[in-house]
Amino acid sequence: MSLGKRTSAAVIWSFGEQLARRGVGIMVTLLLARFLVPEDFGLVAMMTVFLALGQSLMDSGFRQALIRLPEITETEYSTAFFANLVLGLVAYFILFAAAPAIAAFYEETRLIGLIRVASLAIIINSFQVVQVASLSRELNFKAQMQAGLPASIISGAIAVALAYLDFGVWALVVQTLLGAIIHTALLWWRHGWRPTNRFSLISAKGMYKFGYKLFFSQSLEILFQNIYPLVIAKLFTASTAGLYFFADRIRELVVSQFLHSIQAVTFPALAKKQSNPAELKDAYRRVIRVIMALYVPLVGGLILISPWLFELLFPDEWYPAHRYLQILSLAALLYPIHSLNLNILRVLGRSDILLTLQVLKKVVTTVVLATTAQIGIEAVLWGQVVQSLIFYFPNKYYSDRLIGYSFVEQFKDISLYYAASALIFAVSMWVVSQVGLGALLSLVLAFCVFSSLYICVILMLDKPLVSEVLKVVGKA
Repeated sequence: MSLGKRTSAAVIWSFGEQLARRGVGIMVTLLLARFLVPEDFGLVAMMTVFLALGQSLMDSGFRQALIRLPEITETEYSTAFFANLVLGLVAYFILFAAAPAIAAFYEETRLIGLIRVASLAIIINSFQVVQVASLSRELNFKAQMQAGLPASIISGAIAVALAYLDFGVWALVVQTLLGAIIHTALLWWRHGWRPTNRFSLISAKGMYKFGYKLFFSQSLEILFQNIYPLVIAKLFTASTAGLYFFADRIRELVVSQFLHSIQAVTFPALAKKQSNPAELKDAYRRVIRVIMALYVPLVGGLILISPWLFELLFPDEWYPAHRYLQILSLAALLYPIHSLNLNILRVLGRSDILLTLQVLKKVVTTVVLATTAQIGIEAVLWGQVVQSLIFYFPNKYYSDRLIGYSFVEQFKDISLYYAASALIFAVSMWVVSQVGLGALLSLVLAFCVFSSLYICVILMLDKPLVSEVLKVVGKA
């Protein structure tokens, strides 16, 4: 199978693995809406950024450093394993000590216990970094899915049971810990690698030299990805923060999981072409067309059906979150392009440019958030749409400069999928408005019209791509 097809197939398996690892958790979150109020989700939103920063410290770029190495030895694997374990312990004790200060910032004492227990997952996850890196080098995301699915099902079922028994927000914490334990255990069971007593300070320094810039870049990304719930919880009400967090979690099921799959798969796949810019560009263009043909209608469909989805599934107090979801999804329409453009920098080892771009973007984010927060919550959401448009240009500049992939070429590669989705979205809304059905039938009708028209348009205008996607799905 060619690199483009192997990569596309790996995206499908990686997407399935992420649905297993996180998707079930999100579905559990949807069920918990029956037992929890928006304020409870706001409590979870308050600690999310700190747990994510701890996870980033534990990883410190070692996983991607392992993936990027052209040749790898047992010594390098073992070195990374022990380094991640030590960093995981450091991250946990930092969070343990900082918990009272975080609770004081939000004036919420319950955060102390929640953070100290939930952050144990960071130590547990440090035991799986090498296994995940090794499987990613092989593009073996099927094995990762087979480890993630049982972990997600078991931990999710227990979380629902605990929520039913009135454990409230602690059900989510227990789910996180159990999911980490089971997933790590299954990865160790399925993957034959075991650490040895070999440790090379030279190898550690080499990997860290690449990884530390990536760590700072990822930490900035995490901080500013989560700065919205952090600021919303501080400036607005806990209920508003909960609605935002809830909408973002639903978007995550469709958007963030696909994005993670793109990052996880394209980095090791394109890294194999890093020495040949022409082949790298050709593989990149094939990958981006397949991904955007699937992604854009997926997000467009989510924006389309979200009002009826909330009306059908959730209590009335959650309905305002559907508007949040629509705007957040609109902002996410360019995310895969951002991710793929930045992966070019990772593939070519330009973590220095990556860090510079992240700093630049965070300055823009700070300015936009500081401005929109003075207006209201909806202005804050639309600010994310503006940011996504602004971020495209510096990301695209470097992919053009490094591999010669121009704006005009990229526009030709992806414009069909955006134009088709936008037109069909409008047609679907018009059809539903003319019929006047209830929520369930409106949702079904909108979905059928949107999906069938999109497939017809792509079949007429881009038959080679449809054939390639079907072959990839069949072989995946």
